[in-house]
Amino acid sequence: MTLAKTINFRDFIRDIPDYPKPGIVFKDITPLLADGEAFGACISALACHVPNDAAVIVGIESRGFLFGAALAQLTGLGFVPVRKPGKLPADVHAIEYELEYGMDRLEIHRDAVSHGQKVILVDDLLATGGTASATLKLLNQLGADVVACLFVVELSFLGGRKALGETPVHYLLSYSD
Repeated sequence: MTLAKTINFRDFIRDIPDYPKPGIVFKDITPLLADGEAFGACISALACHVPNDAAVIVGIESRGFLFGAALAQLTGLGFVPVRKPGKLPADVHAIEYELEYGMDRLEIHRDAVSHGQKVILVDDLLATGGTASATLKLLNQLGADVVACLFVVELSFLGGRKALGETPVHYLLSYSD
């Protein structure tokens, strides 16, 4: 896809120091979402990494929903949400995973993806890779073939890409510190 105008996505990511706790510099994507042209360009840029044989976009709660649903609409693919516990109404498959300070859980409808179906995993940011890795495992347990992981921002200094193994990873922006 060709963009009529080149957008510097970095101009639309705002640093919030000491959020959610002291010492963390939060990469805030809300300015990107608030600018229609930049958001559209972001989705178009992500779409360049969606293989022709992909069948569905899987978005991780919650900001992965924003990018994943828009990407699904642009590419004509379906969208599947991966949610926090207790949010999905039908029969779910779940995975528990470790956080820095405890455990968390993600769920997906058991019938959301088919065995062998080629899926794209989408989230706003790749940091340590814990949530994305857990989602990747969840999808693999259901028999899906995750052909790519797409992120708007990668915090490369946190090493999250390693947690995703051999799955191709694409991002629009990378921060090295």
